[in-house]
Amino acid sequence: MKRYLDFYLTSMKLAISEQFQYRAQNYFYMIGMIAEPVIYLVVWSTVAKQQGGSVGGYTPGAFAAYYIVWTLVRNMNIVFTPYGWEGRIQRGQLSGELLRPIHPLHSDVAFFAGWKFVVIVLWLPLAAILALIFRPELHPTWLQIVVFFFAIWGAYLIRTMFLSLLGMITFWTTRVGAIYELYFALELILSGRLVPMSLMPGWVQTASNFLPFQWTFFFPINALVGNPTPAELLTGLGIQIAWIVGGTLLVNLMWHFGIRRFSSVGN
Repeated sequence: MKRYLDFYLTSMKLAISEQFQYRAQNYFYMIGMIAEPVIYLVVWSTVAKQQGGSVGGYTPGAFAAYYIVWTLVRNMNIVFTPYGWEGRIQRGQLSGELLRPIHPLHSDVAFFAGWKFVVIVLWLPLAAILALIFRPELHPTWLQIVVFFFAIWGAYLIRTMFLSLLGMITFWTTRVGAIYELYFALELILSGRLVPMSLMPGWVQTASNFLPFQWTFFFPINALVGNPTPAELLTGLGIQIAWIVGGTLLVNLMWHFGIRRFSSVGN
């Protein structure tokens, strides 16, 4: 465990140092990602105003809070993608990583975790600017703030596990693009990324309870901007832990069978 801890701390320090060296690039990347939530925010705020001031319990100020927090959660959810796994397997990059006495996934988790600390620091000024423009209604309790902190890291780990699972499909299929696009479409609808889950039809909300998607977007956002009870907050964290454990077990199982089929095929 000490060796793993040393590896994670060192990898995260290197990632933090590297990303601060490219802080301008990171800023422009984050600014580019703001376009999506701002469009959602403007559309739903306009709808709320036309519907008498609120839609599904969300006022324009509540929508502003939702989508501003969305920008941080979205950046926290950036992980090593299936396309990365595809290239890693196709081009034989995995061969070098197999020589290391540690699973490649640990390197991915540690590097992107270090990057998240940079993301949080760079996000704060952007959030302040958006708050000045859109005037969010945000009044969280201390419990909500604490749960939100753990929930965004839980979301990061859940998404890491399931996108890694998709990436490892390329042990069998060589390419994963079509499968990933289907996964992305489901995530868009069932996660709260497009609209808050409370605005979706009842059957969609019910289905999302049995899938990992909403625990990577809607739960952490709603934990801070909504009005969940303490029991709902703690239950949500428990469900996140269950998805993380389940995802880890599936990744290990996929790796066990997939690595036997590994061979690079080039471009």
